[in-house]
Amino acid sequence: MKLNEKNVADIVILELSGKIMGGPDASLLNDKLHELVEAGKIKVVVDLGKVNWMNSSGLGILIGAMTTIKNNNGELKLANVTERIKSLFIITKLITVFESFESVEEAVESFA
Repeated sequence: MKLNEKNVADIVILELSGKIMGGPDASLLNDKLHELVEAGKIKVVVDLGKVNWMNSSGLGILIGAMTTIKNNNGELKLANVTERIKSLFIITKLITVFESFESVEEAVESFA
């Protein structure tokens, strides 16, 4: 998994790409989120548009990410969820847990 960070005003966009499989991916995202929380950046959009595969560990990483942000009075939203990843969310019933949007722009606007 690769992770790129962009900022739009007080909102952080984390663009993930590749495969989210656990192990080092969990550490990478977890460390980044704790860094953001320490900096007071608690409005986060996770862009999944370039993620081509995710397993159950990957789902766990996203749940952990949301928990970290929520525990610090923030919000985490998903954007560009591909059909393949969306089907995982539906099967696991996590579709009701995450707020997701068709585009990063829509997710950013939802913070207003």
